[in-house]
Amino acid sequence: MILINVKYKVRPEFVATFREQVAAFTDATRAEEGCLFFEWYKSTDEDDVFILVEGFKDDAAEAHVASDHFKHACVDMPKLLVETPTIINTLIPGKTEWDEMTEFKVEN
Repeated sequence: MILINVKYKVRPEFVATFREQVAAFTDATRAEEGCLFFEWYKSTDEDDVFILVEGFKDDAAEAHVASDHFKHACVDMPKLLVETPTIINTLIPGKTEWDEMTEFKVEN
């Protein structure tokens, strides 16, 4: 799995509509064959920060970056941001899904 976390600092005038602004990009990416998950989260500590958690099959990165929706996002999304996003991008060979956290076992 290619695991990617991206931190976006959004311009104040776009915070309320940011998810709507990136909805087409989100939907198109989620529809990619190699996409395992593509999930947005809003920081509870910083009102203008959104975190994108992405998972792709090991061989899906090139197709994602070469897609039209990614190319459009590279042009359109910076207009919504205060600064260049920061990223953590790592390969976890053979991984394809989330694991259950054994330390916080929930007993029903």
